[in-house]
Amino acid sequence: MGPTIFKEQNYRFFFFSREEKRMHVHVISPDGEAKFWLEPVIEIANSTGLNKTQINLLLNLIKKRENEIRKSWKEHFGS
Repeated sequence: MGPTIFKEQNYRFFFFSREEKRMHVHVISPDGEAKFWLEPVIEIANSTGLNKTQINLLLNLIKKRENEIRKSWKEHFGS
């Protein structure tokens, strides 16, 4: 797994180091995992084991901490 950006509740937000170039973030929890696109808009790419309520919570957390995630992306990937 790649570097952790932050943890909130039972969720870990992170990047994979050698994946696609489109800006996105991964989230994992005991219940499942998901991938969210950050561009062109913040939206779910895919998920496994998470329900709609959890996905909506994660979308809201990502929107709330979008600047932090984008900054971490640029520091990690250099662009």
